[in-house]
Formats: sequence, C-alpha cells, structure tokens
Amino acid sequence: MVARQQSGTWTGGAKRRAPRGRLFLVAAAALLLLYGVGFSLFLSYLPAPYEGPAKADAIVALTGQGGRLGPAVSLLEQGDGQRLLITGVNRLTSKRDLKEVLHGGNTFDCCADLGFAALDTIGNAQETARWVRAHGYKSLIVVTADYHMPRSLIEFQAQMPGVRLVPYPVAADAPKNLSWDAVKRLNGEYVKYVASLVRVSVANAFFHA
Repeated sequence: MVARQQSGTWTGGAKRRAPRGRLFLVAAAALLLLYGVGFSLFLSYLPAPYEGPAKADAIVALTGQGGRLGPAVSLLEQGDGQRLLITGVNRLTSKRDLKEVLHGGNTFDCCADLGFAALDTIGNAQETARWVRAHGYKSLIVVTADYHMPRSLIEFQAQMPGVRLVPYPVAADAPKNLSWDAVKRLNGEYVKYVASLVRVSVANAFFHA
C-alpha cells in the first residue's frame, strides 16, 4: 500500500507539473513569435535613403558603420546647415585627418566641430544637445545609417524635445540581400531600439506623472 501511495503521489505530482511545462512552452513560443513579428516590422519600416533638400540650422553626423560622414560633409559644403558636429570621434583622430579622408573644403575648416565625449548613441545625443544649446540652434539634420536612425531619433528627441529633427538616413545593408553579419547587427540594433523605446517611454511617464 505504501508503494502504491508513493507511486500515486509521484504520478499525481508529474500530472500537476505537466500543465506548467506546457504553459511555459506556450509562453516561450508566443514571446518568440512576438519578437519575430517585431523584428520584421522593424526591418520593413527602416527609412529609405534621403532624397531631396534637407535644410536645417545645423547638421550632426554619428560616427560608426555605413559611410555616414561623407554625406554629412557634403550637406555642410552645400550650405544645408550652418555648422556640422561629428559626434563620437576617436580621441586619436584629428580634424586634419578627417578633412583629408572626407575630402572637406574650406567650409569644413571653419564650420565642422569634432565631439570626442560620446561612446554610444545616448552619449551622441547628450553631446549633441550640449552643442545645440551652445549655438542656439532650433533645427538639426541627423545623419546616421538607416538601421540606426530609429533609435537615434528616440534618444535625440529625449535630449532635445524643442529641436526639430530632420532625419538623413544613409543606406547600409539592403534587407533583401543580407549577410549573416548584417542580420546579427540588425538584430542587435532592434534589441537596443526596443530598450531605448521602453526606457524613454518609462522616463517620460514618470516625469509627467
């Protein structure tokens, strides 16, 4: 009888645990599906490369992958902004080095500033906000890679709510022809985008509560 009770108890416990296991699997599958749908939407809504005039008080370019700095220098040379900030520059890089690499002209000499403080996108936004306030600018062209633009705008808007932002996305990898490295980079960017969106939304809700 004792053996039967022990066996029955074990079997009953297994039966009670089985629904929890199935519930966990269902929840995991739902989260995975939600993540996949969100990632697909993130890719589908990436901004197209900018075409047409882009006028603002000033221009900011975020260093990183995707050939972001050349277009920003071109905008400056064309007079689309009064001044250019390149944020997130390596401290070992000089303005003369960048001018040579980016084929800058006289306008680059007088009207391009290098920011060395930023280490990430939040830092880019903070560094740019200080620069914008120092010059009293009210509008800003933001130049970065297309996949990086959504998160950049979230962080920049959080730091400069009264400044009009003009996105100028630079084409990186086309979603239809992605390498494995590009997929990993885009997936990482999506995770960071969601984290920025949640953090800024919570901060705004707390601030306005």
